[in-house]
Amino acid sequence: MCMTLAERKSYLMVCMADYLMHRWGKTLQEFLHLDSLYGILDYLILGYEPFHLTGDEGIAEEVEEFIRVQGGTI
Repeated sequence: MCMTLAERKSYLMVCMADYLMHRWGKTLQEFLHLDSLYGILDYLILGYEPFHLTGDEGIAEEVEEFIRVQGGTI
């Protein structure tokens, strides 16, 4: 059974949220705070097309740059 596009996007968000929390040493609450400041999960959805072909490390680097461009820090 194939996943729908919406399911694939949700899967990417969940997997990357977990990966980023571990990479950054953040709790779920801390990650959600960063998401509220910088729109991380929305960024993952908007960038799904290139991201789904990129590895976790590459996506993490893109997200970190996205946060830096907004003047943020992790």
